[in-house]
Amino acid sequence: MAQRLLLRRFLASIISRKPPQGRWAPLTCRAPQRSPGDLTVTPNQARSIYTTRVCTTTFNIQDGPDFQDRVVNSETPVVVDFHAQWCGPCKILGPRLEKAVAKQHGKVVMAKVDIDDHTDLALEYEVSAVPTVLAIKNGDVVDKFVGIKDEDQLEAFLKKLIG
Repeated sequence: MAQRLLLRRFLASIISRKPPQGRWAPLTCRAPQRSPGDLTVTPNQARSIYTTRVCTTTFNIQDGPDFQDRVVNSETPVVVDFHAQWCGPCKILGPRLEKAVAKQHGKVVMAKVDIDDHTDLALEYEVSAVPTVLAIKNGDVVDKFVGIKDEDQLEAFLKKLIG
């Protein structure tokens, strides 16, 4: 009960704030118009919802067709991180790799594949250990590594992929 009250207060404070101009795009929702047969007509009050444009370079694969669409058919080179929730080295490599991909400013994107959820993809791409990272360009695997790499090695791996 107390948590719900705190959440309600938090959300109310966020909604009532005015965002800085230029960074936020207002979305306006209007109440439905009253029909002509109604006796009283009151002016509609608009509620503004502010959003930011999010440009993500990392995404999670949902299923086989999603992998085909977002990785194999991608015009942008894709780094595919095969990982598992229980894998300690994966928890170290994942954020490093995301940071390195973000530094490339959209020249490369990153797909994350949980091998426990998508064993078919892991088998198809011959993943025998995690973390395994593939570099895919024009639907073909052009490079691959297994295990942890430091930031410099990841930068070199990405530069080679972007070419």
